[in-house]
Amino acid sequence: MAGSRTVLAFDYGERRIGVAMGNLVLREARALTVVANLNRDVRFAEMGKLIAEWQPELIVVGLPCHPDGTPHEMTQQARRFGNQLNGRFNVPVVWVDERYSSVAAAAALADAGVKVSQKTSLDAEAARIILQQYFDEHVPA
Repeated sequence: MAGSRTVLAFDYGERRIGVAMGNLVLREARALTVVANLNRDVRFAEMGKLIAEWQPELIVVGLPCHPDGTPHEMTQQARRFGNQLNGRFNVPVVWVDERYSSVAAAAALADAGVKVSQKTSLDAEAARIILQQYFDEHVPA
């Protein structure tokens, strides 16, 4: 898939990491999967599999903030996660403000008839929203 202009996006959480993928040419994101965030070894083994499979040229990580834009308790963890992805896999990482992505994900799933209790769907959908936001806010190069 080299040269496919693929982008992976992650919604980092203490228990689960939502994953979405998209293409820089088509500029459409889709929910992909959810990875259990059990520990560092499991987390990066799973990230390695996804990166090997999709061969992204860019990674987008949601950056949680409070509604007023100030750092959230998860902000530093999400930044560290993105920096570790970059260091381990040598793929450029950008961060996107993910305020309200989970709320938007819950609304999108409800509109699609999916129960919000299905947390795995919610996390992957949040990653999709984060990636779509990146596409919508950045002019193609």
